[in-house]
Amino acid sequence: MEEKKLGLRSVVSTSVGLVIATSCLVSLGQGAGEIGIVFIGAMIAACLLNLTTIASLSELNALMPNITGGLAQYTLACMGPLPTIISMVGGYLLCNILSSGVEASIFAYAMSSVIPLPIPSIVYTAVMMVFIMVANLYGVDMFAKVQDLVAVLLVGSMVVMGLIGAFKLGTGTVVEQPAVMASSPGEVISMTATAFWLFIGAEFAIPISKDVKNAKQNVPLGMSLGLLIILVMQIIMVLGFYHYTPWADLMNSAAPHMLYGEALLGNTGKIWMTFVAALAVVSTQNSGVNGLAHIGEGMAKMNMLPQIFAKTNKRGCPYIGVILISVSMFLFAYISDGSSEMIEFLILVGSVFWMITYIFAHIDVLILRRKMPKAPRSFKIPLGPIIPLIGILGTSYMIFYISNDMHERLIIWAVAGVSILALGIYAYFWTKFKMKMPVWKSVPIEKVMAMDDSRYYALRRKTGIW
Repeated sequence: MEEKKLGLRSVVSTSVGLVIATSCLVSLGQGAGEIGIVFIGAMIAACLLNLTTIASLSELNALMPNITGGLAQYTLACMGPLPTIISMVGGYLLCNILSSGVEASIFAYAMSSVIPLPIPSIVYTAVMMVFIMVANLYGVDMFAKVQDLVAVLLVGSMVVMGLIGAFKLGTGTVVEQPAVMASSPGEVISMTATAFWLFIGAEFAIPISKDVKNAKQNVPLGMSLGLLIILVMQIIMVLGFYHYTPWADLMNSAAPHMLYGEALLGNTGKIWMTFVAALAVVSTQNSGVNGLAHIGEGMAKMNMLPQIFAKTNKRGCPYIGVILISVSMFLFAYISDGSSEMIEFLILVGSVFWMITYIFAHIDVLILRRKMPKAPRSFKIPLGPIIPLIGILGTSYMIFYISNDMHERLIIWAVAGVSILALGIYAYFWTKFKMKMPVWKSVPIEKVMAMDDSRYYALRRKTGIW
């Protein structure tokens, strides 16, 4: 038997590396700019709610270990194909494409502000996206070996620059401004929806659990520690913002990390932040294109998406998915290009989709506890159903108060609602007439786990089932 080589540190670094992104810095800047340093309270609340999700996903992973589809397979075993397709296409594929497009837009803004060439900023995005798309089509995962290094550089830079700002050690001018911009506790509570984006994605460390020593303890603990490390880093950054960046400028910036770097250390800080953030964005885009294309391939093999997504080229790359995802990312980057308001809006829309998938995870735990109360679990959430229920209620509250502006809130709900309705219609007809399965009937866990085997897909293709 092959020895498991990954320890707690690997889980922590994976969680931190997957959560940290430049779009998080936009949410951090806009949240702090709107209500001041009390945004730290909203961050703590959002982190605690995300910890409940980590707990639920850890229990699901303990019950159905070593599967690659994660939430898709958990939900399929609990609620059936229709909610599975909605949560995966909306909560993972669409949400990640949207957020990656926003990341690319921030990258373009940063590059155009540092390199004063007479070209539209979207050109930087186009060049980067074409480069990454071609690399993936040729099966070259050129950034896989440096992604951990990039995460360390980004987190380390944030901590160092945050500490410089927090202790007023920068070369820039210290700003005199109120520490608190909120006029009531309700404003702080409502900002948890903005803070939510700062902590999503830690669950992507679950697929490595099969290679982790003492996974029962190290996987949940590693993901939780990852979120707490990120929380501490972002608290330090908010304190730095307070001393060197006017709240209004921070709130309206499309790249707050660039604004803060320049205010703190002048042109040196600006170039430093641009370099590290550019590496992080390119790495994130590469992971997004590669990972989402393979998720689409896996869902096609489960007959949840058209078979065209399962087609691969001679290098084993699901090329249709790579091309469509790259084009979609570029579209969202074009829509949000250089606009802090549009970037914030798209992040909040993406948050709604991701929150829904997290609610599904909590519901999955409650369903499987009822259906299989005595099944062995290497990890089980304490206090019975209390923590999953807190997660459901808290996340639902954040969806309800997704924005302090009622008009923007209604638009976000409308965009998310129309998208979910469209996905629901697609899922209904696809499940009914293509998969030929009841739309709400759960699939036995044994069959769901069998679907993860490539031989299952090969056999069903051979026998003409699809």
